[in-house]
Amino acid sequence: MKYRHTFVVDAPPQEVAAFHTRATSLQAITPPFVPMRLQSAPDEMDDGDEMEFTLWLGPVPVRWRARIEDSSPGGFVDRQVSGPFAAWAHRHTFVPLDGGATQVVDEVDARLRRHLLWGPAGLAMWLGLPILFAYRGWRTRRLLGHGSA
Repeated sequence: MKYRHTFVVDAPPQEVAAFHTRATSLQAITPPFVPMRLQSAPDEMDDGDEMEFTLWLGPVPVRWRARIEDSSPGGFVDRQVSGPFAAWAHRHTFVPLDGGATQVVDEVDARLRRHLLWGPAGLAMWLGLPILFAYRGWRTRRLLGHGSA
């Protein structure tokens, strides 16, 4: 399964990239209707670093561990090490635009788990991606404080 979302933020690519590599940013751009708790992560994520967090789907806690790969000024990949999917890779790309703005491109490649609980949980999460990423785009523009595009 593949998903792609893009948005433009009125901030330079270096600032947008720095924002996305901070572990606390994940909590800041997660919608309030998806409770999330960060268990462990370095302050700033780089190649090989891992973060562990828990999301709640209603009363069900979903533990997730992701590793950062292919980190560069133009983006990075967070790959699920353990979690609800059989496979999950999320590529973050930061494209410089005229006027100092940045296009953020999120591309997710995932495979559902064949499991009585995690298959349906993963499917529910997958179906919620458009709402999740729309919120993340809106919130990122608000937090970076340069207006919105």
